[in-house]
Amino acid sequence: MKRTDSGSRRAHCEPGHAAGPPVKTADAVWARQVRVQACAWPTILSGNIRSVQQAFYEPAGHDCYVATPATVGPWSPDAQHGGPPSALAARALEQHQPDERQRLARVAIDILRPVPVGKVSVTTRTIRPGRRITLTEAVMEADGHEVLHARGWRIERPSVPVPEIADGEAPGPLPAEGDSKPPSIFRRDDDGYLGSIEWRFTPGTPPPAGRGAGPTQSRVRAAWTRPRIPLLADEDASPMSRTLLVADSGSGVGAALASTDFIFINVDLTVTVPRDPVGEWLLLEATTSVGSSGTGLAMTRLSDRRGAFGRALQTLLVAPR
Repeated sequence: MKRTDSGSRRAHCEPGHAAGPPVKTADAVWARQVRVQACAWPTILSGNIRSVQQAFYEPAGHDCYVATPATVGPWSPDAQHGGPPSALAARALEQHQPDERQRLARVAIDILRPVPVGKVSVTTRTIRPGRRITLTEAVMEADGHEVLHARGWRIERPSVPVPEIADGEAPGPLPAEGDSKPPSIFRRDDDGYLGSIEWRFTPGTPPPAGRGAGPTQSRVRAAWTRPRIPLLADEDASPMSRTLLVADSGSGVGAALASTDFIFINVDLTVTVPRDPVGEWLLLEATTSVGSSGTGLAMTRLSDRRGAFGRALQTLLVAPR
């Protein structure tokens, strides 16, 4: 059921779809429980992900969903990539007490812990109602733990058109498939999330730096993206959900360090879209800066074939493997 007050964050699944028992010990035990849940899914053979999975999530009761193996991220087989749960949270923000006079213009995601590949529930509430602006919140839970928070600002649509100020020039043509070599983190392209998105990388971008490299300047790296499967079967995702589904990959597309030598895990994602994207292909033009203290910042310009429509920011935890 929907969250109706600030004291209750727990969504309840219908009978027969109860979430697993809450984790009461360390993260290692939590991860072990997630692996047990993941084993309930059939093994996905290399190259077969697109023929097996029909969507990133399956409904499992009111405000409850089961993540399919298509959500698996590149860092752990037990954890979802940040894109699908962020898109699912944006869907909840838009469907909570919708107002056709407003559009969801900004979503800020905080990833509290790895989102397991299993049952999740989403509860929503309105924090600040208003005619011109509204702030809503969604909380995602798994195994009795809050795993993701999302807050979204809805902005009033103008009664008359306002001048459009473009964010740079329109992007170049869509690269042909196989024109360029993707970063090392994208080599697991036969299964999980990375295999459920079609990637077209811009040719000529230098590879990320490996271990032992000295200080260097950040470089823009770019990739066109297109989901191969929907967020939920038989449902068209909203423009914001489509954006969040791929925007979390900005830190991977714009990777400044080789994933074979370093981890760079984002703890948040903030996306602002002055206009809604159009068309099926979305372009991520990302650059990453990293400090010697192990904190990184990934900055992504989001475009469609017409031009830029938004920006994304991610705070990164960066560490040697």
